[in-house]
Amino acid sequence: MRGEFVDVGGARLYYYAAGTRGTGDPLVLVHGLFTSSHLWSGVAACLPVGHRTVILDLLGHGRSDPPPPDAALGVIGHADRLVVLLDALGIRRACLVGHGLGAEIAQAVAVQHPERVTRLALVNAAPLGAEQGAASRLLRALLPSAGAMPEALVLGALRRRLLAGYVDAARGARAIDHYLRPYAQHALGRETVVRHLRALADEPVGALADGLAGLAVPTAVATGEADEVTPSALAESLAERIPGATYTSLAAVGHYAPDESPEGTMMVLRQLLDRLA
Repeated sequence: MRGEFVDVGGARLYYYAAGTRGTGDPLVLVHGLFTSSHLWSGVAACLPVGHRTVILDLLGHGRSDPPPPDAALGVIGHADRLVVLLDALGIRRACLVGHGLGAEIAQAVAVQHPERVTRLALVNAAPLGAEQGAASRLLRALLPSAGAMPEALVLGALRRRLLAGYVDAARGARAIDHYLRPYAQHALGRETVVRHLRALADEPVGALADGLAGLAVPTAVATGEADEVTPSALAESLAERIPGATYTSLAAVGHYAPDESPEGTMMVLRQLLDRLA
């Protein structure tokens, strides 16, 4: 695997390439809020052959740059940057695989740029707009005094919230070390967390959600049976809104299915890739 940075709108996005080139659709894996490309490590180890695969760090996550002051950090802003990244990499059409926030970003790209998407795999996912309410709740829980809370307390509280999404606490603790390291190391770590939450909480994407009914690509929706962050009812409602979408519940898995069950996640993806377009 090789990794590199690409300049997108004056900030660098990091991605790494995995898989093998062939005749299959390129795969683009998009992680969720306050995680990173590390979420897909287990999935990357068992990718199907013949698919060019791009696994990125969203702006303000992982190895990508902290967001510039004018960066849009809502679903639409991240979706726009993803399209620019695909252009830079010469990828015209791809299967988008998203987790959590990444799944909403994938939905936004599919609704706004249907010609760029061949298939959708939406993991631990809810319909467009769900992140708005989740971000509002998390913002209130983490920052009752907004920017006045010390950074160590913000990151400690965020760690506890992320860990609650794991069934396997030991695995979660190891993964969260990777996810939160950039915020702990960067002087603007707390500000980056707060800016993301405020952007998501304030972003109206209801009009985009109406476009889900018009999607015409094979779609798979999957969630963890023990996911309390995105309960199964939300994931099922997403599958019901997209014509022909399948729904899978992964047993003994929480909100971070790509990490806790890469085999189950890969099963869902393989079944999607085997479906006729």
